[in-house]
Amino acid sequence: MTAAGRYEFEAGEEIQHDTSPHDVELAGKKRKVQTASAVLCYSRMLFFQCYPTFQRFDCKVFLTDALRYFSGATARVMIDNTHVVVSHGTGREMVPAPEMAAFAERFGFAFVAHAIGHANRSARVERPFWFIENNFLAGRKFSSWQDLNQQAREWCDKVNSTYKKHIHSVPRELFAVERLRLKPLPAWIPEVYRLHQRMVDVEGYVALHTNRYSVPIAWIGRRVEVRETKDKIEIQLDARNVVTHSRIAEAEHQRILLPAHRPPRGQGIVRLQSHPEEKTILATVPEIADYVAALKQRSRKVPGLVLRQLLRLVREYPRKPLLAAVAEAARYGLYDLDRLERMILRRVAREYFRLDEGSEPHND
Repeated sequence: MTAAGRYEFEAGEEIQHDTSPHDVELAGKKRKVQTASAVLCYSRMLFFQCYPTFQRFDCKVFLTDALRYFSGATARVMIDNTHVVVSHGTGREMVPAPEMAAFAERFGFAFVAHAIGHANRSARVERPFWFIENNFLAGRKFSSWQDLNQQAREWCDKVNSTYKKHIHSVPRELFAVERLRLKPLPAWIPEVYRLHQRMVDVEGYVALHTNRYSVPIAWIGRRVEVRETKDKIEIQLDARNVVTHSRIAEAEHQRILLPAHRPPRGQGIVRLQSHPEEKTILATVPEIADYVAALKQRSRKVPGLVLRQLLRLVREYPRKPLLAAVAEAARYGLYDLDRLERMILRRVAREYFRLDEGSEPHND
């Protein structure tokens, strides 16, 4: 027989973090969730939350909430060899992904991983998963993700204030000592977010994780930046135009519409402002105003896209062949801009690259 050992930790030395799948009844349906847990190794203070999936974004959200719950950070955070944190390597050779290393640096801790097959090294965090499943989750029903995680936080408060036989103490009493050894949190903690680039579809929505969020109808066809945080979805057209929605935690194929983004029934669609590309085109070549108006009505493409393509033609080609090609296209009712560009190129080739008669090309 091999003698069993144990790990001893000083106050403020280590937090152990891991995840485990559990079955939960959420909004009347049985489903599997990812339970993320963090435990202070000295005082055994516990904090956990549940998520539909657990990616790097969710990991940073969870650890930020955990460190706020503990009111400080330890010298290191012990993990298994999960790809959520790890870039490459295992055990002592583990190298965290750059964004996770930067996240750890912000709070002053370092990620470390136990060797493969050495799960006992993270026993502090492994043990509470059985307790969570058979105590907190047993028989409970939750109306939403917010309800689930709020009850989880309240349950942690209760458990952390209860006497534990295996440590012969109350975690919160030990925490009173350990808290003095934790690294203080930064004065300002930036909100964890993900950035996405999207196009507003023809119905005035922006799609994200199968869910669709409404924007003003004047944004149809425009490119927007989507900022996804723990609780919000911020859709930004420019510095002055930002729309905020409550974030749906998982892919549910929902359509979220704010009443202000649609005109009252019977008033029709009223454009709040013209496209900036159209203003630039008309300021540069006002002679094609009629063609631009017809193009917006007859083109099969989204107005914003077709105007950007026309603006590129205006900027890239000489004025004379451009106007001649547009006049011919208007005469024959041609509103395919790819074909219009070929018409411009033929005129440019004839007028700007014609060789003098009788001349021969020179050989270099």
